[in-house]
Amino acid sequence: MESNSNHSSVSFVKIPTINFTKLFINGEFVDAVSGKTFETIDPRTGEMIAKVAEGDKEDVDLAVKAARQAFDHGPWPRLPGSARARIMMKFADLIEENVEELAVLDTIDAGKLFSMGKAVDIPTAAKTLRYYAGAADKIHGEVLKMSREFHAYTLREPIGVAGLIIPWNFPTGMFMWKVSPALAAGCTMVVKPAEQTPLSALYCAHLVKLAGIPDGVLNVINGYGPTAGAAITSHMDVDAVSFTGSTEVGRTVMQAAATSNLKVVSLELGGKSPLIIFDDADVDMAAQLAIFGTLFNKGEVCVASSRVYVQEGIYDRLVNKLVEKAKAWVVGDPFDPKVQQGPQIGKKQFDKILSYIEHGKREGATLLTGGKPLDGKGYYIEPTIFSEIKEEMLIAKDEIFGPVLGLAKFKTVEDAIKRANSTRYGLAAGIVTKDINVANTVSRSIRAGSIWINCYAAVDNDCPFGGYKMSGFGSSLGLEALDIFLKVKSVVTPLFNTPWL
Repeated sequence: MESNSNHSSVSFVKIPTINFTKLFINGEFVDAVSGKTFETIDPRTGEMIAKVAEGDKEDVDLAVKAARQAFDHGPWPRLPGSARARIMMKFADLIEENVEELAVLDTIDAGKLFSMGKAVDIPTAAKTLRYYAGAADKIHGEVLKMSREFHAYTLREPIGVAGLIIPWNFPTGMFMWKVSPALAAGCTMVVKPAEQTPLSALYCAHLVKLAGIPDGVLNVINGYGPTAGAAITSHMDVDAVSFTGSTEVGRTVMQAAATSNLKVVSLELGGKSPLIIFDDADVDMAAQLAIFGTLFNKGEVCVASSRVYVQEGIYDRLVNKLVEKAKAWVVGDPFDPKVQQGPQIGKKQFDKILSYIEHGKREGATLLTGGKPLDGKGYYIEPTIFSEIKEEMLIAKDEIFGPVLGLAKFKTVEDAIKRANSTRYGLAAGIVTKDINVANTVSRSIRAGSIWINCYAAVDNDCPFGGYKMSGFGSSLGLEALDIFLKVKSVVTPLFNTPWL
């Protein structure tokens, strides 16, 4: 295990001046009505990066009013899809032109690897925008064959004002997952970034203005869930809410939607995803998938393969490989290109992960490696592997959202399916086998929204992403992501003296 004794990034990348710290309402950066601010913290050091305007109900009201005006009277929903697409393409170009600055902001705000942000996260965000720009002029209804003398067709119309609530683990990427289909559909929106990671969302708001997206179409309100988030989800003039985050908060989002105006809701919530490795698997590949599936983005991933079930024939070999890989995993300054894992998002999450590690020890799981924080500043935790986890243990039931992997042994295909499904979540699962029949049986038997066979976390713009059970409902990505932002309207006219129906 490596760790930089000095978590300062000075020797690697120049940190830019933070220029955008206010709220973005109706095309302007403004202070919160209350004048309040809050600190956004660098998880590498635990120190303040900047003070950011703290939005509350009054600010949400102003943002929703701007979005409503832009929807009801502005050009955006009325443009041809091809015109919206051109502006979205310009926005995507600006994202790419500012890739370094956005990657730096997500590194200092979220502890993400700078090299990964620059090579993958930010370019992929631009690709997401382009994917939905390509869909903007292909939103069509259907002509319907009625059984009586009527002509009927459907229209797919933009739903109106959307509230988009973003998590902190992929700040720019998740911003684009939600904003892109909403823009393509012709909606206007109020975006609430996570309070831990507002900086890249505000920078994107600056780029929205440069791209030529009309004022009021996209508004950004920084703030806390119980205040700004609650004001969005309960607002009588917000027509749809798309939320990504914990199952606990997802419940409150649904309750607020139900008790206000019955707004449409899409929820992408927690996960406790199983990775099932069969005896015929390539042990090296399986170990690599398991370690990547758990430690990628320091385990702060909703689809993390935090439950790894290994068939007994290769169990010992695989465990040895995993421990070896975990011990070689490089933890440290996320600006250092050699580092594979940066700090956890903040002190609260850091403490939560460490408390789960203590639960695992108390409940009788065997700690094979890791389990401790690194010395020095910042919220760094060693890659941690437990064996002999049982379904009733907290570390097997709860989403930890950190670099903690639990291992268990299984005998039969039926045993693996039963254990994989023994969770309240259903976001994703992985299967490693060379047997197509086993792959087909298991993939159809696991109740989860994404099943990856001989790969893991293979997420793409073309592929819908969403959960079963308490992992939520509705799709991000794929053309299905447009559905929450579109309403289907049926139009029927009578037919007279027609030669056919």
